[in-house]
Amino acid sequence: MELKTARLTLLIDPAKKAAFEALCAQQDLTPSQVVRQLIRDYLAHHGVSYVPSGAPAAPAAPAAGRSARRRR
Repeated sequence: MELKTARLTLLIDPAKKAAFEALCAQQDLTPSQVVRQLIRDYLAHHGVSYVPSGAPAAPAAPAAGRSARRRR
């Protein structure tokens, strides 16, 4: 789960917004939950990877051409 959030503002037809909100309510979901899932699915469908904010970053790999051991 993401620990930080950013606002995404979009313009949508009022009738479509009302229908979307009603469907979300029927499914006991918030519109934000549904939009976040849609974005995750869209990124996955297009092979885009990301590290969620607040998640521990993967350890960095050693630089190419350098030994993992330090030379003296």
